[in-house]
Amino acid sequence: MVEARRPAAAIFVLYGATGDLAKRMVLPAFYNLAELGLLPLNWRLIGSGRGNWAHEDFVGHVRQSLRAFGTEPHGAAWADFQRCLRFAGGDFAHDGHGALVEAIGEARAELAGSPQLIHYLAVPPQAFEGLTVSIGKHGLAEFSRVVYEKPFGTSQDTFRRLDRVAHRVFDESQIYRIDHFLGKEATQDLHVLRFANGLFSGMWNRQSVRAVQIDCPETLGVADRADFYDHTGAVLDMLVTHLFQIAAEVAMEAPASLEPADLQAARESVIAKFRPIDPADVVLGQFDGYRRLAGIAPRSRTETFVAAKLWVDSPRWRGVPFLLRTGKRLHQTHQSVSLLLNQPSGPFGPLPVDGNVLTFALDGAGEIKLQMLAKQPGVGLTLGKATATVPVASISDRTPLPPYARMIHDVLSGDRSLVTRPDGLAHVWKVAQPLLDIGRTPLRYAPGSWGPTAARRVAGRDGWLLGQ
Repeated sequence: MVEARRPAAAIFVLYGATGDLAKRMVLPAFYNLAELGLLPLNWRLIGSGRGNWAHEDFVGHVRQSLRAFGTEPHGAAWADFQRCLRFAGGDFAHDGHGALVEAIGEARAELAGSPQLIHYLAVPPQAFEGLTVSIGKHGLAEFSRVVYEKPFGTSQDTFRRLDRVAHRVFDESQIYRIDHFLGKEATQDLHVLRFANGLFSGMWNRQSVRAVQIDCPETLGVADRADFYDHTGAVLDMLVTHLFQIAAEVAMEAPASLEPADLQAARESVIAKFRPIDPADVVLGQFDGYRRLAGIAPRSRTETFVAAKLWVDSPRWRGVPFLLRTGKRLHQTHQSVSLLLNQPSGPFGPLPVDGNVLTFALDGAGEIKLQMLAKQPGVGLTLGKATATVPVASISDRTPLPPYARMIHDVLSGDRSLVTRPDGLAHVWKVAQPLLDIGRTPLRYAPGSWGPTAARRVAGRDGWLLGQ
């Protein structure tokens, strides 16, 4: 495994620093790393945004973000943190604004030496190209790293264009395309549990598994992401990013080693075996009231729900459906991966379809749950469901890193284990293109439900484990 080698000094440029993603995820992750002593000894965070904010305004914004979505900033930790914050206003992507270039120069002078420069693009995918070109034009690409949030493009064509632009400015080794679902502790357990335990490695195939369910329902709506979400939807926001990557984690073959290049290769190799989605295996939905939200087009056809069946044409998984589901304003918030095991042959005859299930809960620190059938106490031979649960946090007294903090730490240390590669993404867009071309109006569903009833047919006779 790659050992973390943090630079002695670093400058983070956070593009979109006043936006929703930065507020909810990125800024709290930076502060979390600072509290744990996992940032370089000397660092600066320069917020870049279109507003002409004063330095004090940005510090206040960061503090509000931490209070709402992170830990309460206080004491010496906050005092040290706020001293490292800067803000550079102006539209860097379009007007060649010099404030950011000047702020980076000042930070370099303050830190001395050769601080690592990290460009973090917490902006919608439509803004990636302009910012990337400006970074190159102003000579800020050399000896730097760039972090692209998902989705990397919005279609096959936009992916190819963005990939060309990114490689004109950066070398592939400098590019970090992140997906924070890969940074979850429980996601790491998918391959650790499998490759480190003979109990599970032998059943990780189509002979033992009849279906895989990757389920990420949310009770939340689109909040103040309405404009972004209406241009993105559930397919781009969740399916072709998070859920496809989790499917690859489940389906990949054993890597040659746990080095970053081998982990990447194993993940991308199985993505190449994903079959293009059949529109007949997809149900799209939109919750009632979505079109009445501020920032949403009155006749919007953007989907807030998607259920899809994915096939992996590898010898290990051929014929096993991967059932993917996600949506807004659903009955429950949960993130899980479940392997439904085949029913054994023997004297019991038909057994409950959910009698043997191995589940990884991806929420929080994560949890591993094995559901099995056992004899109920008493004189008769009656079967009942029994569950064994292992909370990941109980394995040791170490505090798990939140996924965004993990991903930022990986960028700092140069660990590319969880970075997506262009060859895998190119195939992802090929797999997803039939979904993007569907062009049909999503089905309506009531907030608080499990989505359109038509989604049940995607799961087939077994049904969805959640919401049966």
